[in-house]
Formats: sequence, C-alpha cells, structure tokens
Amino acid sequence: MTDQSTMPKMLARLGELGLTNFAPYLMNRIMGRYNAAIRAEMAKLGLTTPKMRALAVLSVMDGLVIGQLAVHAIVEQSTLSRAIDALEADGMVRRAADEADSRMVWVFITEVGRTAFDALWPHMAGTYADLFAGIDPEEQRAFVATLQKIHANTGK
Repeated sequence: MTDQSTMPKMLARLGELGLTNFAPYLMNRIMGRYNAAIRAEMAKLGLTTPKMRALAVLSVMDGLVIGQLAVHAIVEQSTLSRAIDALEADGMVRRAADEADSRMVWVFITEVGRTAFDALWPHMAGTYADLFAGIDPEEQRAFVATLQKIHANTGK
C-alpha cells in the first residue's frame, strides 16, 4: 500500500478529483455496461455473468482448481461454486477430484460448455470492439498495456 503522505495532492479528496477522473470508478462503469450489453445473449444460453466468466476462463485455461478459477474469473469462490454446480448440471463443465489431494477439485470445460461459449463469443467480441470505436489501434494497444501494468501492481 502506498504511503498516503506521498500521494499527489490531486488524490487528496475524491470530490476534488471527481468520479469521472477516478480510474476504478470508470473501470467499474465500463464493465457494468459491457456486462449489460451481453446479458441478453447470455440469458439465451442460460448463462449468468459468473457462469460466463467461468466458461471464458476455462475456454483459455482449461483444468483449474476452483480457487484459481475464482481468481481468474473475478468471482467470489462461494458464488463461483454455485455457478459451477449449475454449469455441471447443464453439462457445460465437469469436476474431477485431485488424485493426490481429495480436498482439491479441478474444473474442466466440456464440449457442451465450449459450444455455448463459442456461441456467446461473437457478442462478447462485438461489444469489446464497440468499446474501442473511434480509438486508434495504437492507442488501444497502449491502453491495454497500461491496464496490464496496473494489473501487475495489484499483485494478482
């Protein structure tokens, strides 16, 4: 945590900075709008945001323990466990106990889950493209690089 005495004066009070100049506020607003934009398509597939996030992560990093999946999906572990229960009931994921440690449970995407995610992906990609409408590709790359640095600063 940064020592508050070393913070720039502009960060002294949120009211002085303003919500629209506070990056965490903007990131949350953007993600809220992104999720809202794909919600109808998710619902058609029987998905909620936690289910979609789990499938998205598993489509790239298949075979994670629930704790790892929760971190990558950005979902509280208890919420994710319920989402995994539902995804398993729908045949979209399967669980497997760890052979060396029965307390660990691995989660894998199934073909049904991959098909559902593949059906959702064009809507997710289109909404992602909409976020960057009118933004130069080099500026977009720089923005994503900055987000990656911020992410690294969070230690996750």
